[in-house]
Amino acid sequence: MDLKNSRAIVTGGASGLGAATAAHFRERGATVVILDRAAGDDPNHVQADVTSADSVGQAIAQAVGIMGGIDICVNCAGVVIGEKTLGRNGPHDLDAFRRVVEVNLIGSFNVLRLAAAEMARNGRAENGVIVNTASIAAFDGQKGQAAYAASKAGIAGMTLPLARDLAGVGVRVCAIAPGIFATPMLRGLPPDVQDGLAADIPFPPRLGDPAEFARLAAHVVENAYLNGEVIRLDGALRMR
Repeated sequence: MDLKNSRAIVTGGASGLGAATAAHFRERGATVVILDRAAGDDPNHVQADVTSADSVGQAIAQAVGIMGGIDICVNCAGVVIGEKTLGRNGPHDLDAFRRVVEVNLIGSFNVLRLAAAEMARNGRAENGVIVNTASIAAFDGQKGQAAYAASKAGIAGMTLPLARDLAGVGVRVCAIAPGIFATPMLRGLPPDVQDGLAADIPFPPRLGDPAEFARLAAHVVENAYLNGEVIRLDGALRMR
């Protein structure tokens, strides 16, 4: 699918990977509606809680009203916590675990299921492309990442069945599993901590640039034979 003149929604598009993706897609000629829980100044910004069926349903309707339809859905909305299964204060907080899975996994599915329904109306051979955000934590999560790793493993695990489910309506589904990226959250860490994280990355030995994630998302959209795949984007990092 050509990005030029396409119609995309990007969740979590107000910052980090989502903001970079929205900006890159627009540079390539796409119309983009950002879905984000935070308020924003972007004229095509729609506030939405990805965990709410009603909120996302309304946001999708607004996006269709703005663009006339949906061709692309990129899910970047997500949260992360660090908490051990059994720590100094006792067992892992269950509500915290549930919240991470609800936003990262269920939230992504909530958005894509409704976006896919709109894509199916496009009436073309290729009606749409969905790109979800997994993480290398899905495959080699570290201590304190049980909730986050579980949520991202769910993203990775549903990629193939989603692609198979939606093949009949001409919608492709892939996921990108980024490593350690220079998002606002990581940029808020002390420089020595950032340097320490980058030192474990084989090559290039630096944090990933959100623009690199955006370019890969664009390639997934434009490469019609990419489907049902989870693509690592991590500089050969394997966490331990």
